[in-house]
Amino acid sequence: MAQSSMATPETASREYHYLKPSVFWSIRNGFPRWLSLLLVGLALVVPLLLWTAISSLKLVPAMFLPSPRAVFDAGIKMFTEESLMVDVLASSTRVLAGFVLAGIIGVPMGLAMGTFYSLDSLLSPIVGTVRYMPVTAFVPLIVIWLGLEEPSKILIIMLGVVLYNAIMAADAVKFIPNEMINVAYTLGATRRDVVFKVIIPAVFPSVLDTLRVNISGAWNFLVIAELVASQNGLGFRIIQAQRFLQTEKVLFCIALIGLIGLAIDYSLKWISQQLTPWADQIRH
Repeated sequence: MAQSSMATPETASREYHYLKPSVFWSIRNGFPRWLSLLLVGLALVVPLLLWTAISSLKLVPAMFLPSPRAVFDAGIKMFTEESLMVDVLASSTRVLAGFVLAGIIGVPMGLAMGTFYSLDSLLSPIVGTVRYMPVTAFVPLIVIWLGLEEPSKILIIMLGVVLYNAIMAADAVKFIPNEMINVAYTLGATRRDVVFKVIIPAVFPSVLDTLRVNISGAWNFLVIAELVASQNGLGFRIIQAQRFLQTEKVLFCIALIGLIGLAIDYSLKWISQQLTPWADQIRH
């Protein structure tokens, strides 16, 4: 008994390592609110300070990198004297229309591809091929088909986003455990019940997150869309200012698009949290 209770060389050399507590590097163990706000502030302030320092020291000519104050003053002038709000509303309307159309087409397509192997085999080759084709290559054809009015701009934005909505929605369906579907069949569910009472509720949080992510793509295609004979819009403003080397106006419009996108992102995130509170643990 004494020998059996003695530690062998293997057990004597075995050491147990425990993770040291960490606030900054914790993995999904919560994070202090004050530290989160501090890091957000640093992420915003440090680049602004670097920009101010570079422009103040004239390391880059002001024509190519104006100071933050010059950019801000140019933005105020554009709002008060050049009707920039009209351009903001025009661009927002185009993005909203194109994105809604991409959601109406792309999400059901993705749900169908993820649910039925038959439709996946039918649509995947088309989706997989077309999504690698640059949207800019279709611009001349779209102009020929639809002309230079608003439908052509909306179609360009829609084409830039719709297939990504479909692919991400299909992947969300494929991550549903087969056991969940088999249990529904065991309880007497029909195929219609499985689609509308199991699959769609299960992927609804992922679909909302997909839309929140892909709306940034709609804004990215805005400039391309407003190249098509536009007379207003933020993309049109950027192009016009670029022609005359008005870099401060270009930077302000770019920053304004970023702020609008950030506001939309947080709004959609809040809506998603209100509609699907049970999915907060998955999101975070």
